[in-house]
Order: sequence, then structure tokens, then C-alpha cells
Amino acid sequence: MKLQSLKTASAADIANREESSGFCLDNPALESAGVRIIQWRRDYVELELDVAPHMLNRSRVIHGGTICTLLDAATGYSGLYSPAGEAPLHAVTLSLTSNFLSNGTGKLLTAKGMVDRRGRSIFFSRAEVWLDQELLVATGVATMKYLK
Repeated sequence: MKLQSLKTASAADIANREESSGFCLDNPALESAGVRIIQWRRDYVELELDVAPHMLNRSRVIHGGTICTLLDAATGYSGLYSPAGEAPLHAVTLSLTSNFLSNGTGKLLTAKGMVDRRGRSIFFSRAEVWLDQELLVATGVATMKYLK
């Protein structure tokens, strides 16, 4: 796999994307990492995360744990949309399989999650993580369980 040159999001890049999308993560772990919901509707979510130097591993590419966090969040949030005025949905991950397809660094990670099938208490979903909207770096499939 070819290593890309070391480029991460600048303070100006982050400031330009700070405007709210109107969606609330309500998740301290993801919020502290800088994850944002860009699109969210029934059975689909799109998340963004600005790449920062502390997200790189010793090979100076984006750490797999950062990518897995996005896969987990996208597969989960894809099944958790509820319209305004309805009670929020919550779920836990029962299984997450990740496939790393490429590596590198850039400025922006985008995770796109979608529900494949849902039952009364469990849903099955998949996600992709893209680097700078150009390079597919990982895919994942998950089994999630709704919390009551």
C-alpha cells in the first residue's frame, strides 16, 4: 500500500466546518473526538472527522482504531434516526467486522452507514470510510441491538 504525504486538517479547515448540521450526537466519546453528523435519515447516516496529527500511527498514516471508531459509529447511527419529537433510539454493538482496504493521510474522513435489515430488537448495517472523498480506506459490517 502506498503511503500518502503527511497532510492533516489545518485550524482554518476545522473552523470552516464548525457550523452545526442541526444533528446532535449525544455521545461524549464521539463528540470529544470531533465526529460530526452531516446527513441523517432513516437507515442512513454520514459522519465526518477532521484528521489531526494525534490520529496517526507510527507509520504516519491514520490509525486503524480511528477508522474502526468511525465504522462502529456509522453502522450504529444508521439505525438510530428518530424524527423530531420522537424518543431517541439507542443501541449497542454485538459484532463489528472491519476490512482495511487502503491507508494514508489526508484532511477529512467521511463515514457512510446504512441499514441492510432490521428486526424488532436487532439490526444489521454496513459502512464505508472515505479519505478526502477520494480513497475508500475501510468497510465494515455490524450487528446492533436496540436498547429498551
